[in-house]
Amino acid sequence: MSRPVNPESRRTAPRRRAWIPALATALACTLTWSSPAGAGPSDTGLKGAIDTILTDTRLDGGAVSVVVADAATGERLYRRDAGDRLMPASNAKLATSVAAMALLGPDHRWTTDVLTSGRRHGATLAGDLHLRGSGDPTTLAADYDRLAAEVAATGIRRITGRLTADDTAFDAVRLGRSWAADDESAYYSAPVSALTLAPDTDYDAGTVVVEVTPGAGPGDRPSVRMTPPNSHVRLEVGATTVAKDDPAGLVVERRHGTGTITVGGGIPAGSATVKEWIAVQDPTAYAASVFADALRAHGVRVPEGPLPVRAAPPGARVVATHRSMPLTELMHPFMKLSNNMHAEALTKTIGRTVSGAGTWQAGLAAIRAHLDARGVATQGLRQADGSGLSRMNLFPAEALTTLLLSVRDEPWYADWHDSLPVACAPDRAVGGTLRSRMCSTPAALNARAKTGSLTGASALSGYVTDAAGRELVYSVVLNDYLASSVKSVEDAVVVTLASSDTAGGTIRQAAPSRGRTTEPDASLECSWHRPSRC
Repeated sequence: MSRPVNPESRRTAPRRRAWIPALATALACTLTWSSPAGAGPSDTGLKGAIDTILTDTRLDGGAVSVVVADAATGERLYRRDAGDRLMPASNAKLATSVAAMALLGPDHRWTTDVLTSGRRHGATLAGDLHLRGSGDPTTLAADYDRLAAEVAATGIRRITGRLTADDTAFDAVRLGRSWAADDESAYYSAPVSALTLAPDTDYDAGTVVVEVTPGAGPGDRPSVRMTPPNSHVRLEVGATTVAKDDPAGLVVERRHGTGTITVGGGIPAGSATVKEWIAVQDPTAYAASVFADALRAHGVRVPEGPLPVRAAPPGARVVATHRSMPLTELMHPFMKLSNNMHAEALTKTIGRTVSGAGTWQAGLAAIRAHLDARGVATQGLRQADGSGLSRMNLFPAEALTTLLLSVRDEPWYADWHDSLPVACAPDRAVGGTLRSRMCSTPAALNARAKTGSLTGASALSGYVTDAAGRELVYSVVLNDYLASSVKSVEDAVVVTLASSDTAGGTIRQAAPSRGRTTEPDASLECSWHRPSRC
């Protein structure tokens, strides 16, 4: 990528051109070994081994911050520029997730309510019906359908007032600080609202899925389908079916400043259906529109036209409620798949819970205060959003290590620890963004970590057990490199830890793999490719 935006999340860009083949799936699964010590010229211990790994030429001119610690004692076993502030990418989610578990609680659930104001006259509601969200990023079209069915079950068949949308649990600021304008339609940069909708069970809130299937032959109009079907998002289809070997690319994106998604270019005859995840412009109106359609499907007449967005009045009566999954369950799709919108919903929810303001400012202040209480040196870091999407975020490896050490005695630690991706675990719901990494090494099914990827920024922080059974904490943050990927450098550090007896001094150094086939462009998380590289 030529511009320094947050391509960690560019799930849409690779899918826009259906003719581009999937790149290799394995990230740094092949590692070479030197034995027994594999250390640097003047140090044959752990320091020399990691120092040697970090001499990889891909890091020339770049910045490195690395810490390794004993998980039980906190003793630092290795430190390299530990206090340097670097972009953590999605490692910022470590701070957000820990604060959410502590400040909201593992059992936290969001509610989405339907309320009435006015009087009932038989099957007629002489007043308004209100749809009120509290920040749930996991609400599906099926959940809105169930809410509509509950409303119909009360006997309401006609509303003389208006259907309104209440998203006031959060403020009206939809996009985070320094998020790139040219990523406007990208799913990973979807607007944040207290009332939203996810099209899938990855819970990609604030997006729709557009599926494009080629016609029977060149020149035919392709078939286009949107999930969930709704009357809010407008589709403009100008694409055509092209010859099987035609290089014309398919482009699906939302037109700047509008709610219109355009489908253009060409899709080869006989090719598979292409799926694109596209951010909607107005998640509140999108969710309310799907709910309105569901009410009509259940026989409840509601007025046509735009839905007013305003707070439900005091005294409005709840007639239907949907409760989200508990936070412990949400942690898995959030952390395993590095879901940005979950992080931002949690940040604003933390702000509303702690100080009564559903804003980024309030949420980040509460997260910072919580990190400070954990002993993290917050004066040495900056957190600009909950997800790591912003390039304004700055974290040293020392801060991330201190955070990872501090949570081990929490009653919810086991659930939180389980949410971290597991190296080379074949199930996507377990391995997540580490599913294809460190395979055929002692770190496989051993190392757990949060990944992070931006153009010129990569990070890996988590836990691993060494060859003698000693649990270690590590944080590797790499910035300002020009290579397409440095993931195998991170992996080599972790594999070295997993294969060594760090207390006994028997060190087996892993060398970073090199070569195009094992190290494709990693400027975005592997789970965000379709088909997935993980």
